[in-house]
Amino acid sequence: MHIALFNKTVHHLTVLLKQKNTICIHLDNMLKFPAAERNKEVVLNVLKDHLPTDKAGLALEVASGSGTHVALFAQHFPKIIWQPSEIDQQCLQSISAYKEHYGLQNVEEPFTLDVTTPVESWKDGNLQSASLDAVVNMNMIHISPWDTAVGLFRGCGTLLKSGGLLFLYGPFAVHGTLTPESNVSFDASLRQRDSRWGVRDVDDVEHLAEQNKMSLIKTVDMPANNKTLIFKKS
Repeated sequence: MHIALFNKTVHHLTVLLKQKNTICIHLDNMLKFPAAERNKEVVLNVLKDHLPTDKAGLALEVASGSGTHVALFAQHFPKIIWQPSEIDQQCLQSISAYKEHYGLQNVEEPFTLDVTTPVESWKDGNLQSASLDAVVNMNMIHISPWDTAVGLFRGCGTLLKSGGLLFLYGPFAVHGTLTPESNVSFDASLRQRDSRWGVRDVDDVEHLAEQNKMSLIKTVDMPANNKTLIFKKS
């Protein structure tokens, strides 16, 4: 998918969020999304269960959104260098604002990322193969075309070290079954807005992982009928 088309998708989603009054813009450019505020602590707890807090490393967050998550993660993993990324310019500004507000020396400036582009071009080619200890991606693959999931896993397969982890958060169907009814309704609403969107099945995502030398090692049930899928690079 071309970057212009992906930008249009992001714009439509942002407009939708504004219409529902679910986005708040601060005077200092720091965006707040209520969903991110609700889930940031529980996602942090999952990371703490699988990443050492006292060991140096490099982590990439794909589709960082407002910057709420990376700002929190960086404070609890001070020895990990966090690299946020986004495709939406307003979100990129917000991420930088969070970094400045909290004085986060272990957060790199965010870069513009379209995950459907060749991984060799990410960050202008400055991300090295097998350099990442972790990748975090939240609430992206169900509100974008399937190509973004393909690109995400292709990138992780290249950039993660052996033993590196991908944390993938969002709603998921399991073996063709989507529950509860609220997720079914949510999926229908997504597909109505864009036929290429929709809640993904764990089986399909796991197949992508296997194609990129990764395996699903754990599924964590999260609040609000979401899950965190944890994949490990072989």
